[in-house]
Amino acid sequence: MEHRRLGKIDRGNSVLIFGGAALGEVTEDAADVAISQALEAGVDHFDTAADYGDSELHYGRWMDEIREHVFLSTKTGDREKDAAKRSIHNSLERLRVDSVDLIQLHAVGDIEDLDRATGNGGALEAAIEARDEGLVGAIGITGHGHEAPATHLEALGRYPFDTVLTPWNYILSTDEKYRRDFEALVEEIIRQDAGLMIIKSISRRNWPEGNPQENQRRSTWYEPFEEQEYIDASVSFVLARSEITGIAMAGDVGLVPNMIKAEKTRMPLERAEEKLSRAPDYSSPFISVPF
Repeated sequence: MEHRRLGKIDRGNSVLIFGGAALGEVTEDAADVAISQALEAGVDHFDTAADYGDSELHYGRWMDEIREHVFLSTKTGDREKDAAKRSIHNSLERLRVDSVDLIQLHAVGDIEDLDRATGNGGALEAAIEARDEGLVGAIGITGHGHEAPATHLEALGRYPFDTVLTPWNYILSTDEKYRRDFEALVEEIIRQDAGLMIIKSISRRNWPEGNPQENQRRSTWYEPFEEQEYIDASVSFVLARSEITGIAMAGDVGLVPNMIKAEKTRMPLERAEEKLSRAPDYSSPFISVPF
């Protein structure tokens, strides 16, 4: 599997990142199968978050075996310093590790939320303290929504985050404002030598309204592409940009093999764009965000 340098962290990480959200509500057996598939394919960046259900616990069972071989990141969704500090310590306990390589301020998608996280007594202060204490190696920021790139650009103006995890896919690139905001974020990321990671690469749209049990076949809050041809094109589209260091795999264990296959069988950018331009029922996942 291709590896790319994760910005100033200066570590070569796999371009596919295991997305811990996929393990939030699965059995131990299902989690172990998915983790094994990723490891066998060469994935060595494992990401999760404090609020991803049992994900940190599933990772924790593997840490004695794989910790020295993987880049481990988690997130805190708390905005106040004391709460974020507790979250970080709880994550380390659940993961069964003394430290993680990256802690991220989770789901910061608008300026008001950024103000809370980076202001006086905010979560950023807890992350900095944790880094100074050797509990985390680096500090990043993540977020969803149409305002995410602009918010993350503002975040980089307030603090030199080591990494940014932000949404990008073909359909988002066709939105002129979103693309403009994303390009401005990329320019600043290059200037600061931060690591740029991507979410929602294979998102197709919001789940259709109706019977949730019938419509929501996957554990993701958005409907992902399931046809291999569109997953291939989506992964190829995102990884065509050299500034992007990795893609978080979709939060469903059943899609892990599909994304591994897509990374191996990439196509030229022009072909990926042409294929995705004809994908049916393709729209932004942020028309409706259920949180």
